[in-house]
Amino acid sequence: MFEQITDAVAYHAEGPVWASEWGGLRWVDMLAGDLLTLEDNGEIDRLHVGSPVAAFVRPKKSGGFVVGLERGLGLADEAFGEVRPLEPMWTDPDIRMNEGGTDPWGNLYAGSMSYSRKERAGKFYKITPDFEVTTVLESVTTSNGIDFCPDGTRAYYHDTATRRTDVFDVVDQELTNRREFHEATGTSPDGLNVDSEGNVWVALNRVGKIRLYSPGAEILGEWDIPARLVTAVTLGGADGRDVFVTTSRENLDDPTDTEGAVFLGRAQVPGKPVVPFGG
Repeated sequence: MFEQITDAVAYHAEGPVWASEWGGLRWVDMLAGDLLTLEDNGEIDRLHVGSPVAAFVRPKKSGGFVVGLERGLGLADEAFGEVRPLEPMWTDPDIRMNEGGTDPWGNLYAGSMSYSRKERAGKFYKITPDFEVTTVLESVTTSNGIDFCPDGTRAYYHDTATRRTDVFDVVDQELTNRREFHEATGTSPDGLNVDSEGNVWVALNRVGKIRLYSPGAEILGEWDIPARLVTAVTLGGADGRDVFVTTSRENLDDPTDTEGAVFLGRAQVPGKPVVPFGG
């Protein structure tokens, strides 16, 4: 189902997102601090964000984009503009930002993790369009993969160390009643994306797979990716049915020419348009 559409252009590719604001697919080379954009001619534009880490990227309602930096957020006023960092959200040098995403109302969610992989050292935050920061979860190990169902009543999330996908109820734009959605024994659930019918696409790291769940947690499909470290998945393209998968070669002693590349497949159900951060 999936074909390789780039070379192994990233050390740790993550966070793919499709948005017309920058012409299509953008993702991060997280530990290089770079944003990568796939151009129409197949070339890749690489934009450094001025930080050792580029954790995630989303379009910004007022123009440009918001990007996760090593210890907080950065903003740019144009799709390929210079990034200006905001005040750090923490000072601990062992903690860095990891994945993030937006909810249907333009709030941003972002999580942190420990460079040294210390358990439960990170936090999961909500950032409003007015840049008010609140802590949603106090103790997480590897915060990953936040997305919302089409009607905004449920949110799906990974703390990868738990080896499961969790689901929240969303009440008055707040995450409540966290519980297990599906266990992923023997693998590491990483990035996720929810399509227009509420099905949940999950990247299964270390086993080279993408899995699709129904809203009732039934496994609808599973596909092999020829790379061990599958990091994230998103839907986009002209009809919303292109499935983009990022991969990594982080800490691999013998990476292949597929690891660090992006792969493309097709879905029966289109994805949801990305919601810009309201800031």
